[in-house]
Amino acid sequence: MSDMRDTDVLTVAVAQFTVGPEPDANLVAIRGYARQAADEGARLLALPEGLIARNGGDGAFVANRAQPLDGPFVTGLRRISRETGVTLMGTVHERPSAGNASGTVVEPDEATAGRTHGTGDDSRVANTFLVVRNGDIIATYRKLHLYDAFAEKESDTVLPGDALPPVVDVDGWKIGVMTCYDVRFPETARSLAVRGADAIVVSAAWVRGALKERHWALMAAARAVENTCYVLACSEVSGQNIGLSRVVDPLGEVLANAGAQPGMITAKLDKGVLASVRQSLPVLANRRFGDPTLR
Repeated sequence: MSDMRDTDVLTVAVAQFTVGPEPDANLVAIRGYARQAADEGARLLALPEGLIARNGGDGAFVANRAQPLDGPFVTGLRRISRETGVTLMGTVHERPSAGNASGTVVEPDEATAGRTHGTGDDSRVANTFLVVRNGDIIATYRKLHLYDAFAEKESDTVLPGDALPPVVDVDGWKIGVMTCYDVRFPETARSLAVRGADAIVVSAAWVRGALKERHWALMAAARAVENTCYVLACSEVSGQNIGLSRVVDPLGEVLANAGAQPGMITAKLDKGVLASVRQSLPVLANRRFGDPTLR
């Protein structure tokens, strides 16, 4: 396990795979990708949305297998991050623990931007983005924009968050996070950029459908260009979801693309490139609108 350090070039990895119905098997897959990422020098591993268990497009199945953040699945993620020294990013469906009936997550100061209120008496679960480093949960974010579109209704089983996603530090890089449907809302990415994000990780289970592959590619590129930042977009790949995970640079060029099969890609994020783009295309400095706020 290596210590945090500032670096001008950050190697990152994005792993897409089919999340199955057995949590332990999904942890085995994640451990394999994390070890591969570490072997290839990656300091960050982006993972898909809904990592605990899936059974096709059955939202009730996913929600029924939600666990508290102190449960066995997240404990397994913490162990993997400690073993490999790789920062893990992805989402799990969270059910409040018995000792934390409100559902409120206590986090370090670094994560306060992503802190949300509890679920109270609502029986729905949270779709929670986790940032796990060296065995600790350093940030959480509960999905703001639930997928109530294209005849889907995520809000039947998931309670929306009520706070902006956090920006965390990885070796001197400021990394913002978003979850799936969030990518269709430019304000989400802009809220991260104005808080200093150099890169944005999108954890997704992007559902197949007419033009959906095109939308995924367009919006990953758009969020990168309009905010002059890198975007790491990771989608689960299965009969239900498209895969096509990618790393996009601040000018919208695809640095790496995973295609439609399970696997892992790596890329190098370069602060020199980031600074050059922001000097020649100063959209963040030139903007006339205020910072996004939640309503």
